[in-house]
Amino acid sequence: MPEEIEYDPRPAPADTRPDHLEAIATTDAVRELPPEISGFGEGVVGEVVLDITGLSKSFGRVRANRDISFTVRRGEIVALLGENGAGKSTLVNQIFGLITPDAGTVSVQGDTTPISGPHDAIRRGIGMVHQHFQLVPVMTVAENMMLGHEPTRAGAMLDIESAREMVRTLAAKHRLAVDPDAEVEDLPVGTQQRVEILKALSRKVDLLILDEPTAVLTPQETDELLGVMKELAASGTSIVFITHKLREVLAVSDRVYVLRQGTVCGEVETKNTDARELATLMVGREVVLSIDKEEATPGETVLAIEDLHVKDDRDLPAVNGFSLEVRAGEIVGVAGVEGNGQRELVEALAGMRKVVSGSMRLGDLDLTKANPHQTHHAGVGHIPEDREKHGLVAAYSIADNLVLNEFDQPPYAKSGVRQFDAVREYAEKVRAEFDIRSSSVGQTAASLSGGNKQKVVVAREMSFTPKLLMAAQPTRGVDVGSIEFIHRRIVDARDAGAGVLLVSAELDEILSLADRVAVVHGGKVVAEMACVSADRTEIGRLMAGDH
Repeated sequence: MPEEIEYDPRPAPADTRPDHLEAIATTDAVRELPPEISGFGEGVVGEVVLDITGLSKSFGRVRANRDISFTVRRGEIVALLGENGAGKSTLVNQIFGLITPDAGTVSVQGDTTPISGPHDAIRRGIGMVHQHFQLVPVMTVAENMMLGHEPTRAGAMLDIESAREMVRTLAAKHRLAVDPDAEVEDLPVGTQQRVEILKALSRKVDLLILDEPTAVLTPQETDELLGVMKELAASGTSIVFITHKLREVLAVSDRVYVLRQGTVCGEVETKNTDARELATLMVGREVVLSIDKEEATPGETVLAIEDLHVKDDRDLPAVNGFSLEVRAGEIVGVAGVEGNGQRELVEALAGMRKVVSGSMRLGDLDLTKANPHQTHHAGVGHIPEDREKHGLVAAYSIADNLVLNEFDQPPYAKSGVRQFDAVREYAEKVRAEFDIRSSSVGQTAASLSGGNKQKVVVAREMSFTPKLLMAAQPTRGVDVGSIEFIHRRIVDARDAGAGVLLVSAELDEILSLADRVAVVHGGKVVAEMACVSADRTEIGRLMAGDH
């Protein structure tokens, strides 16, 4: 039989790290939570609800899980922590019956009968909220809630009013306000997450699995969800919580299992650990929690945006008189609640969305009507917020994705003929420099973990030394090791003389990385301030529209 391939952590050599970055994970890990959320689970922990013994799963030659054992007691919040590709989702998919284990047992309240599928898992009291929402966009909240267990009246008629009442009752009970008659496609992602949780709770749930539930939520929505989790645990519901955000683990969990390379590398009680220990367990080395960067020395204006107006996909105003300047050698962070024009702003700057009025200039070049090809070749690097949709071609290799913007240019093409050796040689160099963990540069982007997909995008957009780097949600959904790396490269780009426009829903990320912050509300800048003197409470007030 062929030898099994095991995950190669390949940590970056210590001597390649800049002097201004020393040792420990993401600033998100140390942010203080509101008083009503901070602290550990306070529910009464009872009998064992879930008992996993020796669980293993391989996909071909890749060992996703290896001999994993852990338990969850009633009313307990157990966090599964690990880097992308550590095997967390594979593990919970086996618990929910979506994947059949190769070996090991899953015992639910003492019953070791193999779980035959999601319907069987639900019948046995297990609910799951997936990382990618399992909702039908064109249906209402109530219609989505009753899928799979439709209430009827008069024998065969669907009882939609009963479904509406179920939504109202559950929403009131768990303080997850949603409109039963709202169509899912019209709801913001935070509200869609509420619907997913309510849908899981609409069945009798003893164990609730949450797979990266905060990946697409704003800080405010995240805090609300963490509060709901504590209330559920206090009422006796057990929770398995997948995340790689350390501050969330420290805020709500009772115990933590850390996965690395498909196996459990540590189990700790949350009250006896800290961010440093958890980050080290995850990555296998110390990683950066805070960035000790040098003071910026801004130069000439690189980007000048003046009175910009842009519409959203529904042809409604999204960017409304936005004005801002970014200078060479500085990072300007755009802080605001999602949905205040940030996405439309970045897409307009990248040439992906039409400008209604106003102007955008890169030095002396007018980018107002430029397309993405022209924008790139003018010197703009763009890390999009949706790497799957706008950052990568999933079926293409790593090598091809790394030259997407230059595939028809020398040395990658001559007289219209692709130069495969030049592409491969370049890709090998960049793969090593950006620590893209893969079997080869011929591996498809689709097969990479989230963090490595993001590294491919970051590598492509930074390697040509842009004049302006636009980074939109650059660390969303990636692990602490990748966050450390991406933050370091953004600071390096600034220090090399680029102007950086950082758009992030994580206020901690902006305050840690940026030199100056522009607060947006209603599609325009309502305040600007230096990050060194910025007040979090004041920024939050401005983000909420109090200005």
